[in-house]
Amino acid sequence: METRDKILEIVKAKGPVLPVQVSKEIGSNILMASAHLAELTASGKLKISHIKVGGSPLYYLSGQEEMLQKFTGNMNDKEKKAYDLLSQSTVLRDSEQEPVVRVALREIKDFALPLNVNYNNNKEIFWKWHMTSNDEAEQLIKQKLEISEKPPEKKAEEAKEQKIEEKQAQKQLKEKSKEPRRYKPREREDIFLRDLTRFFERNKVNIVSSETIKKNSEIDFIVEIPSVVGNLQYYCKAKNKKRINDSDLSNAYVKGQLKRLPVIFLSQGELSAKAQEMIGKELSNLTFKKI
Repeated sequence: METRDKILEIVKAKGPVLPVQVSKEIGSNILMASAHLAELTASGKLKISHIKVGGSPLYYLSGQEEMLQKFTGNMNDKEKKAYDLLSQSTVLRDSEQEPVVRVALREIKDFALPLNVNYNNNKEIFWKWHMTSNDEAEQLIKQKLEISEKPPEKKAEEAKEQKIEEKQAQKQLKEKSKEPRRYKPREREDIFLRDLTRFFERNKVNIVSSETIKKNSEIDFIVEIPSVVGNLQYYCKAKNKKRINDSDLSNAYVKGQLKRLPVIFLSQGELSAKAQEMIGKELSNLTFKKI
């Protein structure tokens, strides 16, 4: 029996294995065992885990995914919390989770599978337990979004109403086309962006990149701030709101975690009581500045 065939038989009998276990079974050193495992993974005969035991991933066969659950003792506390929540609920809505859980769900890739859902012109992320079928996950997501399947009769009535509305809209457009043309007003200046730019200039902050999420309302930046050890890079969320709540801060914190950058939150508004409590505790890597 060839060495690689022997390794496949070992994994079939034992389940997910470490290179050190394979090296003992085949009577070789760990370097050679790792090389064989890498070849089997590259050819698609074995899979490799994201979870690690003593710094090493596990190698397993397709269909042995459930057996990876035996190794969750190697997770940190935050990852274990996210794992337990997802295993109990089978589907989690990303926006409803605490910031630390949202970050941890992105780390436990063996067990948490992301599903991008378009609903009411918005994109949302849901997390599916790895052993949950797509059909079951779809039904649970519909329940969370309170979507119900409409009977065919109702759909037909709605289609008929939609056609009537379309005809009425076309009629109104024809009537409007007969009216005298008016000049379109000039596009409003993004005053919020102007104020932020002045704030950055006063504080000697360099803008690396920017993305306007909503004009005069919400802008994302990557900025550099001078320090005694050189320029430090930050993810900066700016929101034009009278009151900043805990959800605003949590969402910014998660984005910063994903970019692996500390976070600065800028606003002309005030922090809610709950938002103030979160800064320095749950959101230890976030700074709030009023402009």
